[in-house]
Amino acid sequence: MEECVPRRPTMRVEVVATLAVGLLVAMTIVGRLSDPEHEKYLVLDIAVGIVSVALIPVVIRRPVHGAVALAVLAALSPAATPPSTVGTLSVAMRRPWRTAALVAALGTVAHLIQGLWQPIHGLPFLWFAVLDVVVHAALLGWGQGVQARQQLLESLRERARRAEAEQGRRVAEARSLERTKMAREMHDVLAHRLSLLATYAGALEYRPDSSPEKLAKAAGVIRTGVHQALDELREVINVLRDEDVYEGRPQPTFGDLRALVDESRDAGTTIAYDDRVADPTSLPPATGRTAYRVVQEGLTNARKHAAGHPVTVLVSGHPGDRLRIELTNPASNGTPLAPGSGTGLVGLTERVQLAGGTLDHGRVPGGGFRLEASLPWPS
Repeated sequence: MEECVPRRPTMRVEVVATLAVGLLVAMTIVGRLSDPEHEKYLVLDIAVGIVSVALIPVVIRRPVHGAVALAVLAALSPAATPPSTVGTLSVAMRRPWRTAALVAALGTVAHLIQGLWQPIHGLPFLWFAVLDVVVHAALLGWGQGVQARQQLLESLRERARRAEAEQGRRVAEARSLERTKMAREMHDVLAHRLSLLATYAGALEYRPDSSPEKLAKAAGVIRTGVHQALDELREVINVLRDEDVYEGRPQPTFGDLRALVDESRDAGTTIAYDDRVADPTSLPPATGRTAYRVVQEGLTNARKHAAGHPVTVLVSGHPGDRLRIELTNPASNGTPLAPGSGTGLVGLTERVQLAGGTLDHGRVPGGGFRLEASLPWPS
C-alpha cells in the first residue's frame, strides 16, 4: 500500500485535538485517584500526562515519531493511554501497513508492560492483555480502512480529472478536424472559382477587340464570380474563427457534376465529357461528393496549367463494382494561368483515401497529364 500524505492540519485543528486529548488525560488521572493503590503514582501520572499532551502536535506533524514516544510513556503511566491511542490511530491512517503494524505492536507491548507493574484492580492480566491486543488491532484496521478509502477517493478524483482532460482534448481535436475539413472544402471551391475568374480575365486581356456584348458578359461573370469568391472566403474565415460546431455549406452531389462541366465550358474550356455511370441514384452521397471534388480539382488544374487545351473527362462504374474517374489533358506549353499552392492534389489524395478509394496522377506518354480516381461503390 502506498503512503498516504494528507494535507497538513491547520493550527486550529492542532489546538482542538490537544485540548480534547488533554481532557481525556485529566479524566484518566482523576479516575485513578479512586483507587488508593494508585495515589502513590499521582506525581508520575501528572508528569506523564503533561508530556503526552504536549506531544499531540508532534503526532499531527510527525505521526511515527510522536506515536513511538507516546508508546514509551504509556508503559510508564495509564495517563498516556489516550494520547498513545491517538498516535497509533494517526499512524494507521497516514502510513503504510508495515509501519502502522510495527507502531501498533509497540503500543501493545507498552500497555502490557503498564498492566504488569500497574495492574487494574479487579481485572485479570489475561483479560487486560486480550483487550490490549483487540483495541490496537481495531485501531490498526480502522486507520488502514480510512487510508484505503482516502486513496480510493483520490484515485477516483484523479481518474475524473483525467477523463475530463481527455474529453476536452477530444472535443478540441474534433473541432480542429471539423475546421480543417471545412477549410479543405472551401479551398476546393475557391480554387475552382478563382481559376474561372482568371480564365475570363485572360480572355479580356488577350481579346480586347471582342464585341461590347462579349466584353460586358465577361465582365458580368467576373463581377459575379468575385462576389461568390468573397462569400466563400468569408465562410473560410468563419470556420477558422468560430469555436462552435460549424454547420457548413450545402455539399455537392454526383448530380451536380454536369453543371460543373457546363460551368467550365462556359469559361472557354473545351471538355469531352463521357458519362458511363449505371444507376447513379444508388451512388452513396459521400462517394458522389468525393467524385465531384475529384473532377473539380482536375478541371481547376487543367485551367491553371494547360489553359486553352481540351480536357477529357470519363466517369464510369456500376453498383457492386467501383466508380472510376479519369481526366486527361495535354501538357502545358507556357506559364500557368494562376499560381497554385501545390497542396490541392495532396488534400485530394487524402480525401479519396478516407473514402476508401485510390488516386493516381502524373504525366502520360506523349506529354499529357492524367488524373485517375477509383472509389468503392457497394451494391
